[in-house]
Amino acid sequence: MHKRTLGDGLEVSAIGLGCMGLTGALGPGPERGDAVALIRAAFDRGVTFFDSAEVYGPFTNEEILGEALGSVRDQVVIATKFGFKIGAPAGGPPGGVDSRPEHIREVTEASLKRLKTDRIDLLYQHRVDPSVPIEDVAGTVKALIAEGKVKHFGLSEAGARTIRRAHAVQPVAALQSEYSLWFREPEANVMPTLEELGIGFVPFSPLGRGFLTGAMSTSATFGKGDTRAALPRYKPDALKANQAVVELLVQVAQEKRATPAQIALAWLLAQKPWIAPIPGTTKITRLEENLGAARVQLTADDLNRIGEAIERIPVRGERYSPALEALVDR
Repeated sequence: MHKRTLGDGLEVSAIGLGCMGLTGALGPGPERGDAVALIRAAFDRGVTFFDSAEVYGPFTNEEILGEALGSVRDQVVIATKFGFKIGAPAGGPPGGVDSRPEHIREVTEASLKRLKTDRIDLLYQHRVDPSVPIEDVAGTVKALIAEGKVKHFGLSEAGARTIRRAHAVQPVAALQSEYSLWFREPEANVMPTLEELGIGFVPFSPLGRGFLTGAMSTSATFGKGDTRAALPRYKPDALKANQAVVELLVQVAQEKRATPAQIALAWLLAQKPWIAPIPGTTKITRLEENLGAARVQLTADDLNRIGEAIERIPVRGERYSPALEALVDR
C-alpha cells in the first residue's frame, strides 16, 4: 500500500485500521485471539497505521494492540488518545473530559505499559476540555515529546480556533474527526485550516459506522453495547431516508467494478493527499475489501458527479445525541 504523510513527517499507510470496534463499541467484539489475528492480518496486507484509545474497552484495546504489534513495533505507527475520565477501575463509560496536565501524564504512562512500547507515535487529545486551556494541553504533550515518550501530537473533533492555538505551542501532526460522504461538515472551516498549517486529517467513521457499505438494512436494530443504538442517524426513519446515499454509491461502484465501501473510501482519499482514513472492522474479508479502495481510481468527472449528486441528498438525522454533540469543539 502507498503511504501518506501527516503533518511535518509522520508517514502512514494511506488507509489505517481503526481498532475501536475490536473491543465491542459496535456490538460484541471478537475474541481476543481473533482481534490480535485481524491486526496482524492488516499489517501483513500493508497497513502501518493503527488507532486506539485508553477509553476503548476501556483499557483492553491498547493491550490487544500491544500484543499484536510487539514483534513489528518499529514498522508501524501507533496512535492512542487521552482526555476522558474513565468510570470504575474495572471499566465503565466515560465520566466526562479531563485534560489536566497531570492526568495526561498518568494516561500516557499507563498507555505505554498497555501498548508494550517505549513511545507513542501519535498522541491525540480525545476531546477538547473546556476547563483546561489548550495551550496547557499542547505544552504537556510538548514536554512528553521532549522526553521521548511521544513522537507527534494530535487533536480530535477540535475546531479551527483550538487547532490554531494548540499548533502555536506544539505543532499538530493530525486532526482526527468524523468525515465521510454523509458527514462533510469539516470541509467548511476545519480542512482549510489544516491545509494552511500543514496538518494531516484522519477521518474516523469513514464508512458511516457501517451504513455506507450498503450492508445495513433499513430495519437494522442495534444491541446492548452498540453505540449506534443511541445515535439519531441510525433510527429506522433516518436509515430509510438515507438509503439514497447508498444507492449513489452502489451505482458508482457498479461502474468501477468496486463495492460501495471502496467508493466511499476512494472518495475520501481523492479529496486531499494528506487524508488517511481509519475504517474499522472485525472481519478479514471486510478488511481486504476496505484496503482494496486504495486501488480504485476516481476521475475528476467521477468526483464532480458524486459531489453534485450528494449535494442533492438531504441526510436525515443528527450524527450524535445532544450529550455527545456537546463534546464537539467548534
